[in-house]
Amino acid sequence: QVQLVESGGGLVQPGGSLRLSCEGSGFIFSRYAVNWYRQAPGKEREFVASIGSVGRSTNYADSVKGRFIISRDNAKNTVYLRMNSLTPEDTAVYYCNSGNGGWGQGTQVTVSS
Repeated sequence: QVQLVESGGGLVQPGGSLRLSCEGSGFIFSRYAVNWYRQAPGKEREFVASIGSVGRSTNYADSVKGRFIISRDNAKNTVYLRMNSLTPEDTAVYYCNSGNGGWGQGTQVTVSS
C-alpha cells in the first residue's frame, strides 16, 4: 500500500536550518508529484511546497519562498525540504503528500530559543 514516512524534524533555534525527508514506498514514486504541508497548533493545514514527478517544476508558498528548497531523488524514493532562516512562525507539524493521495504521519518542527 501507499506509504510515506517523514523524518528530520526537531528543535532548532531561530535562524537555523533543518532538512526534512519524505520517503515513499508501495507505489511508483517517480510518477507522482509530492507536496509538503504544515499545520501549526490551532491553525489549518497549509501548503508549503511542491515538486513535480521528475523534479523540474517546483512551487512554494509565499511565506517560505527564498528560504525553503524542495528537491527529490527518485533513485531513493525520497523528497527533501531544506528549510533555512527558520523563525518561530515555522513551528508546525510537517506532512508530505503524494499525487496519488498518500499522506505521511508528520514530523514536528519547533523553532525556539
